[in-house]
Amino acid sequence: MRHVYVLTALLGVTGALSGCDLAGGDVTATQSGASAVNGSILVPAGLHSGTVATVNGSIHVSDNATVLAATTVNGGIELGAHADAASLSTVNGGVTVGEGTHVAGTVTTVNGGMSLKSGSDVGGRVQNVNGGILLTNAHVGGGLQTVAGDIDVSGGSRVEGGIVVEKSGGWFNWRPRKPRIVIGPGAIVQGDLRFERAVDLFVSDKATVGPISGATAIRFSGDHPPG
Repeated sequence: MRHVYVLTALLGVTGALSGCDLAGGDVTATQSGASAVNGSILVPAGLHSGTVATVNGSIHVSDNATVLAATTVNGGIELGAHADAASLSTVNGGVTVGEGTHVAGTVTTVNGGMSLKSGSDVGGRVQNVNGGILLTNAHVGGGLQTVAGDIDVSGGSRVEGGIVVEKSGGWFNWRPRKPRIVIGPGAIVQGDLRFERAVDLFVSDKATVGPISGATAIRFSGDHPPG
């Protein structure tokens, strides 16, 4: 599955860049979108833009802006407060989804952490291979998926579609550390919590979760689990 993540992201960038003026250096998006090869992309505050894509560079979508797909290979993606996007995808870089932001589809990265801030809403799946996934009073409609990343569902967050921690394979087998999965007070995870590798799973006594397979939950009280 991991090579599929990379291939999908690369194809997304290739498709977005084909036929475009491939700019070098940083780019400011317009209503029609933006593309670059070696440069970052800025979507100004309040702008309704098309697809934005780069290869080597980050993407910053400012407050109250709207984009279609935001895609890069080597770089992070950041959405400001109350922004709107159809989907977000990178290979090597983190993803930050700001307060009150809406993403209709998926949010994916391979190597990078993911942070969904208060009031953010993702309609599709949130997935990575390496890097922590942090939800703070956020909603995810398509579930969470990782291989080696920690997951922290906190602040009254709600996840539909469950949680999957995939079995590590290939060169990932050299990573002995177990992912740490925390479902905090007030959080709700609907659907199966399936663990294909060993994890440390902590579930608050004030959280609601679906069926658990492949791990034994350690219940805790208070705001945070031990350790």
